Order: sequence, then C-alpha cells, then structure tokens
Amino acid sequence: MDQRGRVDPGVPGLDTVLHGGFVPERAYMLSGAPGTGKTVLGLQFLTAGEGSTLFVGFEEPAENVRANAERLGIDAADVAFLDLSPDGDAFDEDRRYDVFAADEVEADGVTDRIARAVDEHDPDRVFVDPMTQLRHYVRDDYQFRREVASFIRFLTDRGATVLFSTQPSSSVPDDDLEFVCDGTVSLSHAEKGRTLEVRKFRGSGFASGVHTARIREGGVRVYPRLVPGDHAVEFTAETVSSGVDELDDLLHGGIDRGTVTVLSGPSGVGKTTTAANFLAETAARDERAVAFLFEESASTFTHRSEATGLPMRRLRDTGTLDVREVEPLGVSPDEFAAEVRTAVEEEGVETVLIDGVSGYRLSLRGEDDDIVRELHALCRYLRNVGVTAILVDDVGSVTGDFEVTSDRISYLADTIVFLRYLELQGELRKAIGVLKKRTSDFERTLREFRITDEGIDLGEPMTRLRGVLSGSPELLDE
Repeated sequence: MDQRGRVDPGVPGLDTVLHGGFVPERAYMLSGAPGTGKTVLGLQFLTAGEGSTLFVGFEEPAENVRANAERLGIDAADVAFLDLSPDGDAFDEDRRYDVFAADEVEADGVTDRIARAVDEHDPDRVFVDPMTQLRHYVRDDYQFRREVASFIRFLTDRGATVLFSTQPSSSVPDDDLEFVCDGTVSLSHAEKGRTLEVRKFRGSGFASGVHTARIREGGVRVYPRLVPGDHAVEFTAETVSSGVDELDDLLHGGIDRGTVTVLSGPSGVGKTTTAANFLAETAARDERAVAFLFEESASTFTHRSEATGLPMRRLRDTGTLDVREVEPLGVSPDEFAAEVRTAVEEEGVETVLIDGVSGYRLSLRGEDDDIVRELHALCRYLRNVGVTAILVDDVGSVTGDFEVTSDRISYLADTIVFLRYLELQGELRKAIGVLKKRTSDFERTLREFRITDEGIDLGEPMTRLRGVLSGSPELLDE
C-alpha cells in the first residue's frame, strides 16, 4: 500500500488512471472478452505488493497459469492457487465434459473449498478468474448475485482487496455484477492492440476515457490518455533562434519558447531541413532537442541535414540531440504521448520536432476529428510545460490555390511558416513566408528560399512579383 493509502494494481499506467491505485478492502470487476489480458493483469495485481495472495481459478489449471506467467516474466512463485478448473478425470464415455457431477453443481461444495483456502492463507489480495463461472453452480441469476455478493463481503471483511474477472457475452452479460463491486475496469480488443477503460470507481476520481493497453514482457502496460491540464510548470519566455539570420529576421528574432510552430508546404520543399536548423541551434546551446520521425529514417534525416552543413552526428554524439524513428502503424497516440512525456519530464528535452503530421495521422483510429483532438492535447501539454514544439505539415497542393495547413490544424499553431513552390519564367523555384505569429510581429514579405550545401539561403524580399501564393507569379513592371 502506498503513502496515499492505495493498493498498487501492479500495472504500469493503471495506477495513473486510478489516481493512485485501488481503494483497499474493496472489490473490483475486470471485464473483457477472451484474450484481452484479464488473467495477466490479475497476476500482476497479485504480485505487486507485500502480504499473502490467493488466485482462485475456475477455468485454467494452476500449472498452466504459472507457466504463462513465467513466459511473460511474472514471478508467481509466492502466489497461492486454488484450482477449481474442471478435472479431466471427470470425462468418460457415458458423460459429456460440460456436465458436472451431482455434488459439483451445488454451490456449497465450491464455497467450502474457497473458505478453507481463505482461512489457510489469510490473503491480502485475491483474484478470482472468472467470477462468472459461478453461474454454473447455482440455480438462477438471483441466487448467483447473492452468492457473489456474499463471497465478496466474506473476503473484504477479512481485509482483502479483491479483483475478479468476468467474460461477458450477448447471452450472458455481466451487468448485474457491476452493482455488487466498487469499480469496473474493462479490457477490449482494438484495431491496434487492446484498450482499457474504467467505467466505475467508488470513493475516488479516475482518468475517464479509453486508454491504450499492451501486453509485453512483464505483463500489461497501460498508456493513459494525455490530459494537458494536469501538467504545468513555470518557465522563462525567450526567443529560440533558427541559426539562420535571414529566417530569424522574417520571424523578428525567431520562435518563442513554449509555443507551437507549424512548418507547412508541399513535399520536398524544405520543411524538414528548416526544422532541423532549429533543432541544431537548440542542441548547440547545450539544450536537449529531439526529433520524432514518422516519415523517414534517422539515418536519412541525419545524412540530409549533414549535407546542408548541420553537425547532426556531432550533436547526437554529445547527447544534446536525439533522433527517433516512430512506426505510425505500430503505435497509438497514447503511446506516442507517453514517449514525448518521458523525453520532456525525465530527459529534460526543451524542443520537440514532430515530422510529420501525415505520418502521425496513421497512428489514429480513423475518425475525422481524431487528429485535431490528439494534436490539440499534445500541443497544449508541450505549451504548459514550456517546450518548444515544431510540427512539419505536408499539404497536398504543389501549386495552385494556397493551402495553409492540412486537417484544420492551423488553430493549434502560434506561428505558421509556409514554404511554396513557384514557377517563374519556366524555372521551378521556392518561396518562404510567415503567415502568423501570435507572440510578436513578423516580416510580411515573401523571400526566395534555397537549400545549398552550406545551409539555408533566403533571398531579398520578392517585391517585384505578384501572385506568388498562386504558384504562378507575374513580374511587375519597374
């Protein structure tokens, strides 16, 4: 039990969702379909703290449960097991496997065995897997609810904290059990893994919503949804330079710490290279910076940046710059937010690059508003903790109608820097400009943009051209 008087659930991230853990000497229901991780989570609960524990199993033999725990790296050696799973010896030619013997259908025989095990081990934590199996031992639903309520009261009166699993189906729901427990945790299958949701938690607040859950070495891990309002620190407002004088002039000194900047433009126009300059300048000041790459490899990013004169390898070697590849099809927004939080809160990162928004979109579940909602939470969190965020946003149009950002994310940005292709006298060229900057004024002219082996080069303001944003500008008469 921790200093807040809570019982550690033994599952990383679930303690955060439960605002510290389970309330002691109460009972909680763990609901979910087969394969969602209920038994694994129950084992983590039993092995999380000191004191005696009891696993009451109705379906799987104890030796199988122990073997599965060992394969996941869960040490269940000190857990006491009461194995109530069907015995293979009960099957013969005259009887089907799913028909219990006469003395087995009576609940008294089962409850007597449970009571003896509780008296013997005097457990502080009990996991029953699954509680719904008790339905087979009683006459009707009313008797089942009475048996469960009595069983739970018996355990909690003896000082145990109880977790029991259920396996609901359309024909046999578990709604009636929600009324006899103090909280309900639901595990579900999702497109990219599993999810966890707390539907009820008496005597405490909890983090609502659907959270990502994964089963890896060590068992289940939960990635809580990011709630920006829960995080805030004081920081000193200052200007962050790009390291390119002309670009800083466009921005009246640079971008500001604790703000969100969107670099917008079509593919190949130079957005990532521009972002790399901000990262390199930050790392050169011995401040931590990290690039999360959704769309290219770390080696390609490093090589391209080095080709423009940025000392990326040296900065990575010194530890002030980190470059991480993110596989969008293998990570959820909750997991990515957790990785960003670790970088900020444990590693001291002060500048974060997300390259790019198109790749990040693939990590979402497919609803139209998901990307706006998830990026809003992530960007607000970074603002609250004083981290400078840079988003690379790939717009679809190469020329033609001017497109500010994709997916309606422009409102998230404190600063928008756009890059644009233009065709001039049969030659494809590039332009850069600032569309908005909330924290200060900025230069409202467009400049020609070039990338050379010595870095970014910005030309003089393009005052003799009209219609640059259309992609097909016209020269003005002198």
